[in-house]
Formats: sequence, structure tokens, C-alpha cells
Amino acid sequence: MGWLLSLFDHFGLSEKAILFSVWAVLLISGLAVMAGLFCRESAVLAWFLHLCSVKGSSLLSYGVDNFMTIGLFYLMISPLPDRFSLDWRWRKVPPKPAELLGFFRRVLQIHLCLIYFFSGLTKCLGGGWWNGSNLWRILIRPPFNSFSPELLIKWKALFPIGGIAICVLETGYPFLIWGRKTGRIWLVGICAMHLMIGLAMGMYLFALVMIILNLAAFGPAETQDMPAGKGAGIDNRFRLDTEEGS
Repeated sequence: MGWLLSLFDHFGLSEKAILFSVWAVLLISGLAVMAGLFCRESAVLAWFLHLCSVKGSSLLSYGVDNFMTIGLFYLMISPLPDRFSLDWRWRKVPPKPAELLGFFRRVLQIHLCLIYFFSGLTKCLGGGWWNGSNLWRILIRPPFNSFSPELLIKWKALFPIGGIAICVLETGYPFLIWGRKTGRIWLVGICAMHLMIGLAMGMYLFALVMIILNLAAFGPAETQDMPAGKGAGIDNRFRLDTEEGS
């Protein structure tokens, strides 16, 4: 953000005005991405300004900023517009073929598999997640202490179960998320895990971003801009080959 301030300082703008303008443009570009208006330009602008904001305030950022940057990056390079966008409905910009989405979705799927596997592997290597002590430390640490210590002590028997469940969900993610039967179980489980994180720790934005990324990567065809039932191109062909091989 510093070089943006230096650039616009030559035009006589104050730092306050520049920062306000950056936040305003970031908000507008984010809304435009959601609406599908000037899809490509809005996605590039949202990714760029969000990255500048995150790198300019690293002391105040945490994991959600990294995952938002990842999500915006995939939006920036994905085939846009789609058939739900205002670019298609209002501006009559022809949508990209739905089959192209399969490739970009595959990259996102592999990316999430790597993230969850190494996150789960790191947890498995320590004893704090197996005995539940790490969950206890997280839930009593400000600003994540949404529950009273008395209530946590009452339910302390659930901490080891919760810790082991998180290790299993994350470590098993890249192996079981691909199957037709196990995939839905793992998708529901991982989304439920993030929902519980959001409710228990007050990390609502983080939970929402992770659930959206998981649904974008492994959600049913009805949630994607691709034909349901007959294959969805690269994505479903790969899934069928994997199941036949296993």
C-alpha cells in the first residue's frame, strides 16, 4: 500500500483520502464480482487491492486473508463471465464454455488437498490434538474465548474426540474427498468443522470463506456453472477414472 500512497501523493491527495478511496474501490469491485458485472476487470481489481491491503497491514492479518487472496486469484483467472452474471444478462457478453471450468476447478481441488493434508499432518505430529489440550488452549485464549471456562470444563471429555476428528478430517481429505460416497461425507464434515470454528471462536468470516472454497471445489454439480448429470467435462471424467481405478 505504501507505493500507492507515494504515487497519489504527487497529485496532492491526503493519506486519509487515498486509503478511503482504496477501501471504497475494493468494496465496489467485490460487489461487482458477486454480481458478475465487468467480471474480469472487477476480479483483477479486487485481487490486486485486497493483496495490497493484506501486505500493508500484515500485523493485523491472519489466515482468512491468505485464503481470500487465493479465492480471488482463482476468480481472476477462471473462465468469466458465466451464465449467472450480469455481463451475460445485461451486457450480452457471451459466457465462456462451461467445460472450461473443469480445469480451473481441478487446480483448486488439488490446492485444497495440499492445504488440508499438511495442516492435518502437522496436527498429527503433536500430542496436543490427540488429547484435546490444543482445543482447550484455543477456546480459552482471547479473543476466541466465546465460552466460559466453567462450560468448557463441563464438556472437557469432548476435546480429545474433537481434536482427533479434526486430524482425521484434514489428513484424510486428499484421499477420501474424491469418492462418490465418501466425498459427500467428507465435504459435509469439513464444512461442519469450519461452521463450528466460526461459531465457537467467533471467526465467522474465516468459516464462510473456507466453506465457499470447499463448495466451489467439491460441491455438487448443481452449485457449479456446468451441466449436471452428464459429466461436467474434465472434472467428472477424472472422478470416474479415479473411482474405477480404486
